[in-house]
Amino acid sequence: MPGSQALLLTPSAVRRLLKHVLTHSRYPARDRVIVALSFRAGLRAAEIAGMRWRMVLDPYGKVADRLTVEDAIAKRRGGRIVPMHRELKAALMALRTELDQPPERDAPIVTSERGGPMRAGSVVNLFAGWYAALGFEGCSSHSGRRTFVTTSARNLAKAGGSLRDVQLLAGHRQLATTERYIQGDTQAQRRLIALL
Repeated sequence: MPGSQALLLTPSAVRRLLKHVLTHSRYPARDRVIVALSFRAGLRAAEIAGMRWRMVLDPYGKVADRLTVEDAIAKRRGGRIVPMHRELKAALMALRTELDQPPERDAPIVTSERGGPMRAGSVVNLFAGWYAALGFEGCSSHSGRRTFVTTSARNLAKAGGSLRDVQLLAGHRQLATTERYIQGDTQAQRRLIALL
């Protein structure tokens, strides 16, 4: 599907994905973190693979209230700070608990079976396998990011934010890029017109 955008997932589809990961994965704690980094922080596959514990820990070694996507792992060096979603924080804490010893700050969060950092291509393949097993056609590793951006944009009025806030969370240089991620909602358009 060259040129086509990854499909968005509904909240129920995200729950199905997470349930599948928790019940069918050989590494459920790790894979729960991968899903949360995608859907709850809007990270790209390369950013998920590049995350290190220092990017999610506070100075005392606890999971922080925000994560830092460093320039070195971000597309076009577009690093950013993203507030920590409660589901992502819980997933990170569970993964740390599962480890034999606290990870070093420079250690990768997402590791391969051999213990080294996972590659971006492996993250892409994991999502492809999960979506295939669930019969989710048109989805890719970018579906979580696109769902994150669209959901954030739809919740702007509730949060009192602006589209610029979504742009910053996504790490886009141009607002036009953020706008291309956002899928319209016909029902919302009807409600808007009815309010005029």
